[in-house]
Amino acid sequence: MKNVIVLGGLNMDLIVDTPRLAGPGETAEGTRFYTTPGGKGGNQAVAAARLAESPGSVKMVGRIGVDGFGEEMAQFMRNEGIDTSLLRRTENIASGIAVIFILPDGENHVNPVYGANALCDEQQSDDVAHALAGAGVLLCQQEVPLPATRASIEAAAKAGVMVVLDPAPVRDVPDGFYDAVTVLTPNQGEASSMAGVDVVDATSARSAAVKIRNTGIESVIITLGDQGAWVESDGISELLDPYRVDVVATVAAGDAFNGGFGVGIASGMGLLEAAKLGMASGALCVTKDGAQEAMATRAEIDALLASR
Repeated sequence: MKNVIVLGGLNMDLIVDTPRLAGPGETAEGTRFYTTPGGKGGNQAVAAARLAESPGSVKMVGRIGVDGFGEEMAQFMRNEGIDTSLLRRTENIASGIAVIFILPDGENHVNPVYGANALCDEQQSDDVAHALAGAGVLLCQQEVPLPATRASIEAAAKAGVMVVLDPAPVRDVPDGFYDAVTVLTPNQGEASSMAGVDVVDATSARSAAVKIRNTGIESVIITLGDQGAWVESDGISELLDPYRVDVVATVAAGDAFNGGFGVGIASGMGLLEAAKLGMASGALCVTKDGAQEAMATRAEIDALLASR
């Protein structure tokens, strides 16, 4: 397997289980509170590392503050065998955090404060460029500043490395931002926003994927939760069936998909095979609490794939 490079956000997740969200001026008591390392970049890196089972093959690029949350997140990744030598510490600003409210049906509502993540700049894009030798894929999201992400994407494309971009959170991006992206992986909400199509099922997902792909992106995979995933590419236009699991929380399910998908690509799999690997990773993630802690091991994913 070639290396997986991840550029993205690192947030300490502050998670509240609650029967319902409070209304304006209202107090609604929650049932449980806990913290867990998160952030889309960190989540994808851990998902990839647990599946790859090859210490050092997943490299994390990003920023944290010089604080307890930052060190805890960095140590968690080191414990997972992730190369954190390109994780930069920044003085006088807090590490990113995200307050997450989880409802009884497993759905989540996220309010992040990006902190040190918001200072990602040409240092991070240079770090990505220097890490591309031996890489099979670059995983990106939209949590860190777009100029750093765009420069990293373009460097990877120039080096012949596949770029997988999760367009989350939804942002207004400059013209040409997606031009060098190989695979775009929006969820239903993100695809709806990008395509101007209300994505609710396979038919609407296909319409949205075609519209997004017509902007010049090589491949589009729309994740549909318990409906599976729609894959649109050259010669491919199909729905991949979901894995049936008992949902505990949907936090980081999309990140689990991207991490698993990235490992599939870095291992030389085709688009559909890698997408199925990503779907298995995402399915197992929602069966557990937490974000990075919920990522599945290789053995768990292999067992799920074998059961299919």
